[in-house]
Amino acid sequence: MVIRFGDFRLDPQRRQLLRGEEMVHLTPKAFELLAALVASRPEAVPKGELEGRIWGRTHVAETSLAGLVAELRAALGESPRESQFIRTVHGFGYAFCGTVLEGPPAGDLFRVGDLVYRIAWARREVSLRVGENVLGRDPDAAAWLDSPTVSRRHARILVSTEGALLEDLGSHNGTYVRGERVKDRVALRDGDEIRLGSVVVTLHVGQAGETQSRD
Repeated sequence: MVIRFGDFRLDPQRRQLLRGEEMVHLTPKAFELLAALVASRPEAVPKGELEGRIWGRTHVAETSLAGLVAELRAALGESPRESQFIRTVHGFGYAFCGTVLEGPPAGDLFRVGDLVYRIAWARREVSLRVGENVLGRDPDAAAWLDSPTVSRRHARILVSTEGALLEDLGSHNGTYVRGERVKDRVALRDGDEIRLGSVVVTLHVGQAGETQSRD
């Protein structure tokens, strides 16, 4: 689901933050922080809980979280004294305080009978949009695959009214579908397993509901 606040659009599934039509760059951990605060809004989230979500069981200095907050505020164009979106709860943690609208803008809906393309892996699922969908370790990729065997821009899936095409983008470890290495563009089918390095994703194709959005 796309979440809108101020001039921004947050797409947690595609791991994208946009201001208007311009992509806002965030490091992966800063993106995780924003997603965690937005998901918990309007409640404040303790520092320890945020550190656990972002770093797991790894011990981190308190300044590490503060550094992510500073990065996030810079990307959102605010300061601690003028907090439009990120509120500091002194001695406790942080909260998202912006006004949020969920869902796509008016008119950004699938029509009945349109096909929905999604890829799934490791308990995650991402919707693919019409046009280019890059798969890789680039934070701006449509599907962010955090594995050293995956290139930053490993492959892409091109979605159109004619179907979906898979193309390798010169990756180091190759892209495979139906057991064959992808050398040219390959047409994809529902249920295809795509291997990128050591990561396997599965393509699912289905009919959109009357009001299902392209999130």
